[in-house]
Amino acid sequence: MQPEDLLLLVTRSMPYGKYKGRMIADLPGHYLNWFTRKGFPNGEMGRLLALMHEIDHNGLKPLLAPLRQRQNT
Repeated sequence: MQPEDLLLLVTRSMPYGKYKGRMIADLPGHYLNWFTRKGFPNGEMGRLLALMHEIDHNGLKPLLAPLRQRQNT
């Protein structure tokens, strides 16, 4: 993981699927779990989804709040 990846979670939207257009940081846990079972896509998107799954699974979503605030100012 690169530090920039955390910023990408709150600025990059899902490019396809049921939650197309939703920020990666806002994807529901059950959707991230589905990717865990089925396999994450290759490339950057898969890496970001896997990272978001780890954050969500371990209850660390509040750590993204300062990054969200920074984006809104």
